[in-house]
Amino acid sequence: MTKLYYVDTCVWLNLFKKEGDLSKGLPYWKLAENFIEKTMKSPDMKIAYSGIILRELQIILEEEYNKKRKFFEEDPLFLKIELLPEDKTKARILESQYQFKISFYDLLHMMVCKRLSMTLITRDNQLLRIAKENKVTAMKPEQL
Repeated sequence: MTKLYYVDTCVWLNLFKKEGDLSKGLPYWKLAENFIEKTMKSPDMKIAYSGIILRELQIILEEEYNKKRKFFEEDPLFLKIELLPEDKTKARILESQYQFKISFYDLLHMMVCKRLSMTLITRDNQLLRIAKENKVTAMKPEQL
């Protein structure tokens, strides 16, 4: 059975923007790169993404976005996941429960992971905590 990892936008940004401080140990971008390379080399692991990930990257990366988008769309090891209306409905319910302490996009990431039994890979500590509260498997890239 193939294990699916849904990689949050913040991890992609770590990689694409080469984020992290070498003086504090292995930089975030290198941890992200190691995780992605390990996953891509494994025959029983795949990386999933959604239009929400692409949209967040488009907003943040601006001019660089088209080049990065091709990275996802041209590699068969990446699996595009479609969001369902039920994902949005459940995310809206959680949004009111958490009183807007977490972004709607992050809640969507969580709901699609829960529905498809994917592991959410993120560096966002608040998202990790809320995912755990909602029985969604989530971890940082270096924890694998």
